[in-house]
Amino acid sequence: MEALSIDFSILLSSQFPKMSPIAWDKSITRKMAQAAQALFEAGQWEAVERMATAPSDTLRGIAALASMNPAEEGLDLRLQRIRPFADDGHFAVREWAWMAIRPYLAADLKQAVGLLRPWTQEPSPYLRRFAIEATRPRGVWCKHIEELKQDPQRAIALLEPLRADPNRYVQDSVSNWMNDASKTQPQWVEKVCGRWSKESPVEATKRIVKRSLRSIR
Repeated sequence: MEALSIDFSILLSSQFPKMSPIAWDKSITRKMAQAAQALFEAGQWEAVERMATAPSDTLRGIAALASMNPAEEGLDLRLQRIRPFADDGHFAVREWAWMAIRPYLAADLKQAVGLLRPWTQEPSPYLRRFAIEATRPRGVWCKHIEELKQDPQRAIALLEPLRADPNRYVQDSVSNWMNDASKTQPQWVEKVCGRWSKESPVEATKRIVKRSLRSIR
């Protein structure tokens, strides 16, 4: 709730004193996008670099969005740029991170899955969770990925390694991903969960399976 009351003009002026006036939207997601766009248009890359390590989680979130230069090519480079934000200590920054790169992941799912696959083996649960959260078929506050709603099997290489992850933050993301898929492909979800239950009869998998099936049982 505190984030909703922030005066973005005052906050940004601390890093970008010559910022042009902006007619701020009421939506927090639109405000963040407006701030990132303003930095794009002004070419304030030094300000973005400063904001990436600022004590304000809101500034770091804006930096995450601004790090996705629309003209830049290469999904691998985008993932390199977003990685520090995906592993940020503040949950809000991690959310802005996956929202920032999600459209680019959705545009090339095959490459995205291939590049994110190593992230499922990372020591950091934040990075493991990012690989899943950024590719959810429905997600939250974002455009759906229609290809994954119709064919969730395309992302099984990301889900499979985390079916027994010991971290609840990761477990929740995996089960939320599967719950998303169950809205359009319930039989696929039931089949995968049935196999996971047999092949991995541990508490972590049991919890993931239970939460994955919550909308269809």
